[in-house]
Amino acid sequence: MKNQIFQLLAIIILIIVFPSCKQLKKEVVTDALALHIDSTVRAGDDFFLYANGKWFHQNPIPASEQSNGIWQLIQDTINAQILKVCKSSSTIKDAVKGSNKQKIGDFFYTGMDSVTLNKNGISDLKAEIEMINAIKDINGIVKTTSYIHTIAGSPLFGFYVSQDDKISSKIAILIYQGGLSLPDRNFYSDTDSRAISIRQKFISHLENVFTLLGYSPEKAKNAASGLMNLETAIAKTSRKREDTRDPWLNYHKMTYKQLNESTPDIDWKNFMNGMGLQNVDSVIVGQPEFLKSLDGYLKSYSIDNWKNYLKYHLIRSLSGYVDDKTYNEFFNFYSGTLRGVKEPKPRWKRVVQQTDGSLGDLIGQVYIAEYLPKGTKEKMIEIGNNIRTIFSERIKALDWMSSTTKEKALNKLSTVIMKVGYPDKWKDLSSMQIDRTSFVKNVMNANKWRVNYMISKYGKPVDRTEWDMEPQTYNAYYNPSNNEICIPGCNIIVPGYEGKMADDALLYSIIGATFGHEITHGFDDQGSKYNSLGNLQNWWTTDDSIKFYTKTKMIVRQFNKYIAVDSLHINGELTQGENIADLGGTIMAYEAFKKTEQFKNNVIIAGLNPSQRFFLGYALAWMVNERPEAVASQVKSNEHSPAKFRVNGPLSEMPEFYRTFGVKEGDKLWVPDSMRVKIW
Repeated sequence: MKNQIFQLLAIIILIIVFPSCKQLKKEVVTDALALHIDSTVRAGDDFFLYANGKWFHQNPIPASEQSNGIWQLIQDTINAQILKVCKSSSTIKDAVKGSNKQKIGDFFYTGMDSVTLNKNGISDLKAEIEMINAIKDINGIVKTTSYIHTIAGSPLFGFYVSQDDKISSKIAILIYQGGLSLPDRNFYSDTDSRAISIRQKFISHLENVFTLLGYSPEKAKNAASGLMNLETAIAKTSRKREDTRDPWLNYHKMTYKQLNESTPDIDWKNFMNGMGLQNVDSVIVGQPEFLKSLDGYLKSYSIDNWKNYLKYHLIRSLSGYVDDKTYNEFFNFYSGTLRGVKEPKPRWKRVVQQTDGSLGDLIGQVYIAEYLPKGTKEKMIEIGNNIRTIFSERIKALDWMSSTTKEKALNKLSTVIMKVGYPDKWKDLSSMQIDRTSFVKNVMNANKWRVNYMISKYGKPVDRTEWDMEPQTYNAYYNPSNNEICIPGCNIIVPGYEGKMADDALLYSIIGATFGHEITHGFDDQGSKYNSLGNLQNWWTTDDSIKFYTKTKMIVRQFNKYIAVDSLHINGELTQGENIADLGGTIMAYEAFKKTEQFKNNVIIAGLNPSQRFFLGYALAWMVNERPEAVASQVKSNEHSPAKFRVNGPLSEMPEFYRTFGVKEGDKLWVPDSMRVKIW
């Protein structure tokens, strides 16, 4: 392992007992939370840096990373565990064909075989490139686009099969705006110096890619210019990201006939057949005006321009699985220019992460058996149920919500499905073809399996027991169509407590806040539009709805004021759902923690009382130091606020935080009571 492991060992809780012949044993406890505190920063001015500053000073961002902090520490731990699974599987020479270990071992082996990868270059994509070269008309563009959707990415538009927002018991076909190479539409039009520099470097990157494809310098330059013009046009007719957040305004159900009439130059039968879909009767379009404009671009831009576009999207999606020269070209732009990363991660890390990404269900079965602490699922369920109980109490006590709406809110809360720890059944990957022939072919086969699995759901009943994450994925989600939350087992990991449970202050401030965050998503500005069955439906009284959105506007204003980097402000409208969930999650977690024995008995650990440990633990959960380039990119294209503001933002609304750390008027985090956001 790299330096992070030694850094991790350095912060593990140590209990040193000094024996004495005549005196009682004296315990000296050194605790991670206490070790991280930067006493040069006032807690009331910047709690994020107060709680984590010393760790940041001692642990600079590695050259291969865009950030450093708890996510990296935990991901390094998970990667090291998965590496053992991959290595042991790859050494089995007589593994049964089609078995889990054969697939894991062969996938990992081909990814680590850099000699073969560099020898082959992009030759394994020769058939796909020839397919694009053979395109003669718009129908050829559409047909090839459908094929690329199955193996490599999503050119032209987003396409997926999922639940109907208004009929959650039915699987529908959804088409969404997309098809851009830069992170968001504003990267093509913003006039600040950072955006202009990114566009200039993007064009140079495009020229380099087309040169790798064998274009002459002049042809590569023309191809780059044409692609940039095409994507700029697509970006201009895309909705702002914040305008795609309202599910009502981005739901347009139409018959298959209406879809074809609205976009006469897109042969949808051709596309659907390529995706393996038959007998399509209707689709849900997110942004009809986007498809109408795209239909026009298919005619107004040359076939050669579209060929270049498709080649680039193909290579971009698969650049991590071919030779080093191709990989480095895409790394230099997407990781270097956009996120400030200085050098690539070691090959083993990249291959482990891709093996996990492609074969996650297979690895997950080994992971839960060998690496999750005993009692993980039971402890997580206990915390989750306690958070739900607190949320119920909070709803009942609201002074701004009517009894009519409260009843429906409580019903929705009581029916939230909690998928915790790991699934009871696993996806069947037996039809996925993996061998030792080609890394990129293995990735393409895994992608194809996943698309076919998605397509196979069309016309079948919804399986509400299915998981969309693996137990070794350090993340979580709320799915409004199922009214469910999913918290994978690895979320219980706290640096310094690998293989065992941390104290409740840490568990509630980290995983408890995660439960609270995801449940609150069911009641944020988006999730609140879905009823208990997961259907898009207004279940609010008019007065309650007005009061609710008055409160959400306050959190929008709060985050609009925050400057993330340089002079770049957070987009409060775009991030409001996550900010609402952070606030709700932190409040629920603290209230639930107050009912534990640790809190009630005022247990002091490392000189910290329960409330201090809780709030410091919450800051530990977001102990992430990011490069300014990464922060800028995130603010322009992501619904989540940077880590610093996910700590300082919600805590500045909590009177318990003020009392615990003596925050007073004049401190930078102090907000007058009348201005504090109080929703749930």
